[in-house]
Amino acid sequence: MHSLAKKFWEIAPGAAFVRRPSFFLPGQLDRVTGWAYMDDPRQEMQSGGELYQKPTRGFLFDDAWLIDGTLYKGSVRSYLSRRSRRIPQCWVESTVDRAALCGTYDGLGFFGLWLTDDCTLVPLAEREGVPVTTHQPPSSHMQAYEAQIGLRPERVRAAYFRELVVFDDLDHNLDKGRRFEVMRGKLLANVKAERHPGVFILRRDSGKRRVMHNEIEVAEHLRKRRGFRVVDVTKDDLPAIVGASAGAEVVVGVEGSHLMHGLLLLERGRSLLALQPPHRFCSVLKRTMDRDGQHFGFVVCHADNSDNAGFRADLDEVERTLDLLPRTPP
Repeated sequence: MHSLAKKFWEIAPGAAFVRRPSFFLPGQLDRVTGWAYMDDPRQEMQSGGELYQKPTRGFLFDDAWLIDGTLYKGSVRSYLSRRSRRIPQCWVESTVDRAALCGTYDGLGFFGLWLTDDCTLVPLAEREGVPVTTHQPPSSHMQAYEAQIGLRPERVRAAYFRELVVFDDLDHNLDKGRRFEVMRGKLLANVKAERHPGVFILRRDSGKRRVMHNEIEVAEHLRKRRGFRVVDVTKDDLPAIVGASAGAEVVVGVEGSHLMHGLLLLERGRSLLALQPPHRFCSVLKRTMDRDGQHFGFVVCHADNSDNAGFRADLDEVERTLDLLPRTPP
């Protein structure tokens, strides 16, 4: 679709970051049987070498349509979210002179990427026109974030745009990092972020199914043994999550989008420990953390042979990996 743009320009330059070391015990990667968003995690887990993050660019289109989660320009279409019907409707509900898209395919599919990729697009979109995204309804947590950060995207089901700006902003360059930092500042504005040992963010059965059968046991162990706070994204509202996560030395939890609640509030020099399913190792969060000067650690859990999507974390390995993580000065 980019080839059909009548104009494109660079909004912010790219940047190269030195890949930071990950923290993990020997033999952990030997347990991995599958990974997400990468061919092999081993190289990304090592220190050294540069990771280049592309520039942010804008593309201007004439005569574009966003209908039922699909963007159309001429004979080209780009899917942003799942259609609500098999045959798309053939009429529009609104016409916009100039709009800017602030929804992405991954952000509309995963809460964590919505925070990193879609929310950070809104300030860019506001400079160019009416910020628009698909009509996909936001969750209660998403609505709370939008209200607290001050994001007001217009959700459209079927719209025609005389002019539409689309961004290429998926990489994590410095300008995107600054926009992320502004979000962090707004969330912390009314919170007393006193330093504390850490927060365990319970996932339970939220999101795509992957169940750590001893998740509550690990959370309670860290609460009693290390003084961690525990929050539950399936029950707690945003003020409770922000209040517990702000000031944490370490964020811990099963790998997944819910960890972004804590990572968004994590200060430079502090750490995140991801408890990885062996069949779905993912280090997407590390790319944001390398940019922001934070430390990424992980434990690869043991598969539960009685449950294809289930696994268990070894408490001793969690403890020993926590001890590997750097501590920021008091």
